Amino acid sequence: MASTETETTTFYQNVVVMRHGDRKDNFDPTWIKTAERPWDPPLVDNGMARAFRTGRTFRTILPFQIHRVFVSPFIRCVQTASEVVAALCAVDVEANAKSSTDVIKFDPSKVKVSIECGLCEMLNKEAIRVDVAPKDGNFGFDIPLLENMFPIGTLDPSLERVYGKMPQWEETVDESRSRYKQIIKALADKYPSENLLLVTHGEGVGVSISGFLEHTTVVEVEYCGYAELKRIMTCKNGSTTAGNFLVLTKSGQSGITYFD
Repeated sequence: MASTETETTTFYQNVVVMRHGDRKDNFDPTWIKTAERPWDPPLVDNGMARAFRTGRTFRTILPFQIHRVFVSPFIRCVQTASEVVAALCAVDVEANAKSSTDVIKFDPSKVKVSIECGLCEMLNKEAIRVDVAPKDGNFGFDIPLLENMFPIGTLDPSLERVYGKMPQWEETVDESRSRYKQIIKALADKYPSENLLLVTHGEGVGVSISGFLEHTTVVEVEYCGYAELKRIMTCKNGSTTAGNFLVLTKSGQSGITYFD
């Protein structure tokens, strides 16, 4: 007689939420005076190196594989993600590798990467000065051009974004924080059997702590600082149920400081 019992399986899903590397306008105050896109500063060389180094750290210390990377369309985040993905996919590198240019060979099948507008910077004057922001509120991201910055073969061209377009300029701080919490959960729910890396901005990393850890205030997120989240997933009768996210990062770890 066949058993009527249904097998239940459980596993953990992991989500890492990371800030971009060192942005140029914070190291070269004159850059903004001649920049065509003053609201969208790139990384300095040290920022690229820090991002690559962080990617190599992920390979060393994370007890799980990152399957997918989602990225804010701001160029500093795209450059950061490109360096991290190159490090994650590297098969052979120079002995003293400092950036993606030192990767001799990489395997693009290891990670898939996509741009997600919901991970963008807070679109308000608290994050982007009014005299710097585009006058019409159109930030003018060339998504195909940005996608070409990722290591060859790592882009997932079939992805349907959660946010098909940018949020409206002058969203409130509370609205942007709600957006960050919503996009973290939405991306995790969309890929429940995969571990994710989300490359975003300082406020987004802060929300990955305060949004899932009650009565918590985040006071600092360093360049390339990152938070680790995990939740238990239960599969039964072909359906997957997700538990609540647990915050694994303690204050003072991974470039994040917070208190409750």
